[in-house]
Amino acid sequence: MKLTKSLVFGSVAMFAGGGAEAADLPVKAKAVEYVKVCSLYGPGFYYIPGTDTCLKLGGYLRVHVTANSHSDADPADNGAAAARNRLSNDYIFRSREALTIDTRTATEYGVVRTYFMGWFTWTTGGYTGAGNGSTVYQSIGGVSAPLNANPGAVAAGALGVPYAFIQFAGFTLGKATSQFSTPWGQYPANNVDLPGSGAWDPVNQFSYTADFGQGVTVSFSAQDQVVHDTTNIWNVSAATAAGLATGTYGGGDIGGTRAPDLIASLRVDQAWGLFQASVAAHDNHAAYYGADETSGHPDDKWGWAGQLALSIKNLPTGAGDTINLTGVYANGASRYVFHDYMSTTYARYTGTNLAGAYQSVGLAGISDSVFVAGAGQQLTTTYGFNAGYTHNWNPQWFTQVFGGWGGVRYNGTAKGYICSAFVTGLALSSGIAGCNPDFNYATVGTYTAWTPVKNLTFGAEITYNILDQKYAGGSTVTLPVQSSVAKPGAVYELKDQGALTLLLRAQRNW
Repeated sequence: MKLTKSLVFGSVAMFAGGGAEAADLPVKAKAVEYVKVCSLYGPGFYYIPGTDTCLKLGGYLRVHVTANSHSDADPADNGAAAARNRLSNDYIFRSREALTIDTRTATEYGVVRTYFMGWFTWTTGGYTGAGNGSTVYQSIGGVSAPLNANPGAVAAGALGVPYAFIQFAGFTLGKATSQFSTPWGQYPANNVDLPGSGAWDPVNQFSYTADFGQGVTVSFSAQDQVVHDTTNIWNVSAATAAGLATGTYGGGDIGGTRAPDLIASLRVDQAWGLFQASVAAHDNHAAYYGADETSGHPDDKWGWAGQLALSIKNLPTGAGDTINLTGVYANGASRYVFHDYMSTTYARYTGTNLAGAYQSVGLAGISDSVFVAGAGQQLTTTYGFNAGYTHNWNPQWFTQVFGGWGGVRYNGTAKGYICSAFVTGLALSSGIAGCNPDFNYATVGTYTAWTPVKNLTFGAEITYNILDQKYAGGSTVTLPVQSSVAKPGAVYELKDQGALTLLLRAQRNW
């Protein structure tokens, strides 16, 4: 039986072998390409299979709530948020997921890098209206600030693209942090936005950075000025009572862009800390005096800003402790002091003890320039500083203390324009003599965070903010009806306004 089986199987094998062609012979399988670690650029990088490009994926998920405010991570400065009535939210939630994609390839010209960050955000909205069935829900669209992030709502939230740039041979092309800004921007040791520095948030740019070694670099940049670098150009001849009541000192009169903002910066970044000096030039290009181009227009006027910053690391108070300091001065370039995460108009309400006044209000406005029909632009001066100290109690706990201050100053001619509008439009009780649209804006606070496990942090930040206006004490204005925030037409005392806010945050980085 065994012999029979052997003969049968042997015959089958012989015929099968005799009928096989070379093309039918088994081909060796292609080797599987496994993902390999790329150690050239730090942890987290891997080679994209089949290429010499290294890739790193990252991101974070953040959830926070701001109490006693209708504005995300900021005090309430205007609108329903600052009305302090039944239309104002007592808190605001925000949830965000961010994704980062970092690629790097070594070439004969140096490393070619691309970097992208996108995020999905959902933020609490609010209501406007006068009541009696007229209130309307307004979605913040996931973006309460800055104005240039992305206001388009997507599935009850918003999609933002803060970063998208290419770096090659010293050049940076695309949306990246401004070369004017320090590494901490308006966040020296905080989460709430502080005045007194160039903006952290990215901006489209064409930049070149020369590296001289030992941490010394010099950068030159042309960056997009739209919104990121522009506050207001006000035609005070077009001011209205309704606008003045919100801190808007004229008709918006910004023309199209003619020139990008020009930036130069010097940075020394070493083990002891960092020193940076930055300058910027900003073109103020107004539109027309009247309804069409035949009405004429003021000439362009260039403004500028200068900034000095210092960071001191590894202080004697503890390992990793840091102090960050920034000071900035600007003329006709106010966004370099009051960055684009901040409001440029202020109308805060609270109570009053002044007889005959319905409530008190703090009115203020920021511009790059103002003018009246037939006259040239008057540039606005702004200046300020911010500072922060971080102390690490241990690897799990740290505390930060911070503060920021910014001042807005109008020259005599600009004050004359604005005050004439105030006296006429809002019946300022103290008249021209008691009118001064200058103001200060300041914030102080502290933040404490706990990191129970790596890359997971819980924190609480408490801040006090004040709007310090310069109108004569006891001055009043008569405001028109403001139905969108349910404020009646009445007499209001002009008064400084303060606000205490609390921010609770949880964040998981990956």
